Amino acid sequence: MERGFTWIELLMALGALAALLLMAIPALQDSALKRQVKDAMQLAAVAETGVQTAYALTGTMPPDNKTAGLPDPDKIVSQFVKNVNVANGAVTLTLGNNASKALDGMTLTLRPAVVPDEQVVPIAWLCHDMAVPDRMQVQGEDKTNIPSKWLPVECRGSKPK
Repeated sequence: MERGFTWIELLMALGALAALLLMAIPALQDSALKRQVKDAMQLAAVAETGVQTAYALTGTMPPDNKTAGLPDPDKIVSQFVKNVNVANGAVTLTLGNNASKALDGMTLTLRPAVVPDEQVVPIAWLCHDMAVPDRMQVQGEDKTNIPSKWLPVECRGSKPK
């Protein structure tokens, strides 16, 4: 009597393995997209510094890149970002360049939250729909259109419903 797998048993095992792999691939893709968004967010620090400085000096949010002391939006670029735009203090990143095609052209906004009439208090930067801290007011418009599943944890899910 011989021992071992028959062809049918081997094919069933391979089929089960293939089904498990098919379930894992979307999760891996979502992780890669989330990592690209998180990497893109690092470029926002350039604009955040300009907005913080302009606000500390004038007491008002800069309406655009120039007022924040920054280059034109299309001159602030990185591997995953094709421009960074400041509008009323809010910093909006437009993804592109080497970002996944799924993210190309999508935007992520970081909005400043300030203590009214206290320019020396540092700005709290709120990503997408994060809740505004007590005694602070958020400035600018959120233009984020990236699906929530691709956003880093610090950009989703804490806004009170």
